[in-house]
Amino acid sequence: MNAMKNIITLIVLFAFTLVGAATGQQEGVDFSASVSRNKVGLNQRIKVDFVIKNSDGDNFKAPDFKGFNAQGPMHFVQQEWINGKMNFSRTYTYYLQPTARGKFTIGQATIEVEGHLYKTSPIEIEVTAAVDDPNADPTLDDTIANNLHLVAEVSKNSPYVNEAMTVVYKLYVGPTLRVDNFDFMDDPKYNNFWSQEIRIDGYNVENVIYQGKSYRMVVLKKVVLYPQQSGKLEIEPLSLNVSMSVPTSKRDFLGRTIYEKSSKVVSAGTRTINVKALPEEGKPENFSGAVGKFSFGVTTTKNTLKASESLQAEIKVSGNGNLRLFSLPKLVTPSALETYNPEYNEKVSVNLSGMEGNVSETYTIVSKYKGKYPLPQVSFSYFNPETKKYTTITSDEIEINVTEGPVFTGTDPNTETTGTNQQQVVLSSNDFRFIKINPELVPKEKSHFYKSVLFYVLLLVPFLFIPIAVFARNKREAYVADVAGNKIRRANKLAKKYLSTAKRTLGNKEAFYIALEKALHNYLKAKLHIETSEFSKEKIESLLQERNVDSENIEGFIELLKSCELARYSPASDVTMQHDYDKAANVITKIDKQI
Repeated sequence: MNAMKNIITLIVLFAFTLVGAATGQQEGVDFSASVSRNKVGLNQRIKVDFVIKNSDGDNFKAPDFKGFNAQGPMHFVQQEWINGKMNFSRTYTYYLQPTARGKFTIGQATIEVEGHLYKTSPIEIEVTAAVDDPNADPTLDDTIANNLHLVAEVSKNSPYVNEAMTVVYKLYVGPTLRVDNFDFMDDPKYNNFWSQEIRIDGYNVENVIYQGKSYRMVVLKKVVLYPQQSGKLEIEPLSLNVSMSVPTSKRDFLGRTIYEKSSKVVSAGTRTINVKALPEEGKPENFSGAVGKFSFGVTTTKNTLKASESLQAEIKVSGNGNLRLFSLPKLVTPSALETYNPEYNEKVSVNLSGMEGNVSETYTIVSKYKGKYPLPQVSFSYFNPETKKYTTITSDEIEINVTEGPVFTGTDPNTETTGTNQQQVVLSSNDFRFIKINPELVPKEKSHFYKSVLFYVLLLVPFLFIPIAVFARNKREAYVADVAGNKIRRANKLAKKYLSTAKRTLGNKEAFYIALEKALHNYLKAKLHIETSEFSKEKIESLLQERNVDSENIEGFIELLKSCELARYSPASDVTMQHDYDKAANVITKIDKQI
């Protein structure tokens, strides 16, 4: 009986597959080529697969296999249902025998799909001398080595000291591999570099061509580096532990490739960077290590003020370069101006082009002496890697005019000073005030909690809970003593639980119908007082009739149970699952009212 049931199930599945093949077309045509190995001995063969996915095509034309004797093609068609959708692919397989040593290119194959021509990418093959075991199939390590690459792409191999460069780590996966997971084994240490990692929000998969083959590529890590010394500097490798499913030469009874689980640690390899020293020729005396392309300026919040008022003077550098890695020039002020240490500010972002934004220092300047005081010119120098020259920018002189106040008593009010500059000043009669020593405080009245109204209220509150506790205990004892009622309530809760679980799993066929079937069974336990071992459609129908349930509702309940059983062996759409869920809620409601 079980064998006959299994045969019927297979026939139903096959019928659905034929219907899907006749009616289902998937969007997004994918036509690609892959080889069993890229390096082959003269006495070995390689397998070439041309695969079209998501659609079927016509007028397939193989490339000219120059340098090889070709056998084929052999056709393989694969169809499978995943979450109610059909996936289709057709494979054209050739076996190639090399005719000479050297490097050869397998050209582009073509196919037509609905009037459009699709082409594969060329693939390079290296043919070596004959090997000892020409009939050996490619090992898992060979397949992984040909289809998995971790690469560190460096933007500049010979930057200047403090010139921005980037390292982007990319994982390339061949079309035959299925990557299940990966873990970072060891992050590289960037010794003698200032480094800043750029955050990556999620891994995006791209289809690219790498070394003449089609790959799926993921960017794993982006880092901006500024070398801090000249010479040959090494970037340590990034290591990754990759878990994957690797195709074998075996196939199942439906002709599908059998995959084997494997893992491998791949490394991006050590990269050597030849860092150039900044040229000594033409280096300005005030050069403080700025490398990039910048603008520079000195500004003040105001130029005219009264005695005892303050102003802010800002020295600011903006642009693209090592903004956080050099010192700003200092502001020189006359001795008649009281100058405080500057406040440093930065607005810098880091992207693949390096640091961008601005850095500044703001000086607070105060004067109590009347007069005109010049802020001398300030110069800033930087090295531009594009022009390979130094550039110096000089600000204009700024005059500060103090209109009111005492006369400066020092030797020379325009003597230049840097940093903090605080002068002895002539005090005004309004600079200080005496503190009032007779505040005329009034004592605050004290309030007593003991024997107050709140005291007596809080004292009586515990006694009010005694009758409430007695009533709750009696209700609890009655609830525990109701054994039959407790069983019904537990079954009701369980039915509601499984029905809510079915609602949450809409779209997942297997989980949905398992939850729905459990909800129906537990509802019957609650209402008909029967165990799972007594379940049969005839028994259920008989018990519902005894409870005077309408035949229409009985048939609806039985149909739901049949839908749960049938759904295990046939596909079901989201619409079908939603319909069954709504029907279950409706039928349970109607039966509950009649019982």
